Amino acid sequence: MHEGTLATGSTFLLHVPAHWNGILLLYSRGLPLPLGEAPWSADEPLFAGLLAERYAIAGTGGTGFWPLEETFANQSELLDRFSHLVEPPKETIAWGFSIGGITTAGLVQVMPDRLSAALPLCGNLAGAVGVHNRELDIAFAFKTLLAPDSPLDLVNISSPGRNLELATSILEEAQRSEEGRARLALSAAIGNIPGWYDPAAAEPAVDDFTEQQEQQFRWYDEVGILVFFALRAQVERRAGGNPSWNVGVDYQARLASSINSEQVQGLYRTVGLELEADLAALGRAHRIEAEPDAVRYLEQHIVFSGKLQGRPVLTLHTCGDGLVTPDNEQAYADVVHWAGGGQLLRQLYLRRGGHCTHTTAEVIIALRALVDRIGLDRWPDLDPDQLNAATSALAPELMVSRNGEMAAPAYCSFVPPVFPRPYDVRSVNTAGNCPPAGG
Repeated sequence: MHEGTLATGSTFLLHVPAHWNGILLLYSRGLPLPLGEAPWSADEPLFAGLLAERYAIAGTGGTGFWPLEETFANQSELLDRFSHLVEPPKETIAWGFSIGGITTAGLVQVMPDRLSAALPLCGNLAGAVGVHNRELDIAFAFKTLLAPDSPLDLVNISSPGRNLELATSILEEAQRSEEGRARLALSAAIGNIPGWYDPAAAEPAVDDFTEQQEQQFRWYDEVGILVFFALRAQVERRAGGNPSWNVGVDYQARLASSINSEQVQGLYRTVGLELEADLAALGRAHRIEAEPDAVRYLEQHIVFSGKLQGRPVLTLHTCGDGLVTPDNEQAYADVVHWAGGGQLLRQLYLRRGGHCTHTTAEVIIALRALVDRIGLDRWPDLDPDQLNAATSALAPELMVSRNGEMAAPAYCSFVPPVFPRPYDVRSVNTAGNCPPAGG
């Protein structure tokens, strides 16, 4: 094991098992990495499981939220350190969770000559601009419907702590009334937030609108409000201004195309609220414009070109992810196929709630499939039943998810919905590096 500090100040960690198979897993951490803290621990079940599979792991991250710029710079230096301290690997596979997932896919564009393949897990694969536009849409609906006259900041957040406290109080007040719960469901529908939070529980029935809303509230309460109304400030600081806009967005059309359209209509009907009146309020509300230089920053860190540079990419996502919604996968696949790289991309799904709730066993099986693709120059059988059978054959202690829950193999067939605010290289070319007039 080797640990040290890179030029950016980030800590790195290298671990090579005794009988290394020659494959290096290049880990991009998504969460902020405090100075001096290791990016991962060999005691964590997932990392222990991968080391037992005889992969070497090298990892680092950035020190702030949305650390793509830092991590992109780190990973090339980290590979140099690995080759110097150990030896050049036979194959290098980039991988990471959540923001580490978008970083992983970004590395395919930034440094393809250093990689053999990539495994983005539960990643923000619609790209930075699209992801933050979607989050602004949710926050915009939240404030407009629930507290239009409040001083809640949607962009240019000057005091994240105070903003988060205010947003939390609005959320809690809304959840206490039927009208508030219906409007929370509408704001969730704007962002395709599924009504499934608990990975240990079955998905709520398609007509159980009340339970779906309760689980959407948990998405807001546990993490969404923090991201929308506090952590956005760190993104704006990195970008040098507000990189998001909603000029020209038709929220009535957004609801019509949402996975939650029937839920919202049902809740409004039960409460006796006028849905058309709330949609009209969203239509009238003052729109937000982006700062072009800030948009350009997020375009660099990163929007996707769809060009996989000959590198196979295998993605994995839970169907019930309400933080990084599975429609991100649709946006990524769309630009990859547009660029002619569809034969290099495969996308796998797990029938489970939660964000990044893959088990160690499920990640190991996905990784084995990607290694087969590298060696065979063709994709192996990725039928969900076959993958579940292979997962079940692994040791029971590997059936633990990253949140500590035991879970049966859950590979499934799934078609993600369309991402509501796509923004990739085609948008950049069309917009001339400036926000387009429409949504």
